[in-house]
Amino acid sequence: MRFRCTVFCLSAAMGFTAALDAQQSPAPGQPLPDGPEPTAEAMVHPNGPSVVMDTSMGRITCQFFEKQAPVAVANFIGLANGTKDYTDPTTNKKVKGKRYYDGTTFHRVIPEFMIQGGDPTGTGMGDPGYSFNDEFDPSLNFDVPGRLAMANSGPNTNGSQFFITEQAYDSLNQHYTIFGQCDDPSVTVVKAIARVPTGPNDKPVTPVVLKKVTIVAEGQQAPPPPAQP
Repeated sequence: MRFRCTVFCLSAAMGFTAALDAQQSPAPGQPLPDGPEPTAEAMVHPNGPSVVMDTSMGRITCQFFEKQAPVAVANFIGLANGTKDYTDPTTNKKVKGKRYYDGTTFHRVIPEFMIQGGDPTGTGMGDPGYSFNDEFDPSLNFDVPGRLAMANSGPNTNGSQFFITEQAYDSLNQHYTIFGQCDDPSVTVVKAIARVPTGPNDKPVTPVVLKKVTIVAEGQQAPPPPAQP
């Protein structure tokens, strides 16, 4: 089995640890700081399809930046829909026609920072058996909450793992491919997930499950939320 640890793994998270240390956490009971708003001239608007992630803690909806990150978007859509072949990181066997993300978990969550998912092993070590290059757009940065971006273990090592930020984080700019933007209600869900009790390696004690990932064409309605048990 071939393992690839992303930057989000504990052993390779030095850059992220430094970034976290550079940010001041609000005092207990204080509201979280709001991320800075980009200027109208600098703002890059999402374009292309959207992704609806129905999790065990609520729905997360993000629209892709298809023009700015076409490879990352196509990769995510292919894995989500089961139209892209991959190597199962738990069995090391080639897989065709199977949806990659459904049933996976958010295996690393950090309040005031991000939640990370996209690894079927739930360890932060799994990948789809291939990698692709970074896509950096100079006008697209981590300057607002809700950025959907690829996790990596260094330059040009993107695979299947992704993360969603809950606030601005400029130190990540031009190091991680941003390929989507989540809406405000989704950021609220992200913040709730980031604050669940965790154990070693920031892994939730009770798994936060990504039950179903649905790709919605641009201009189409999202599916109705799943019925509550």
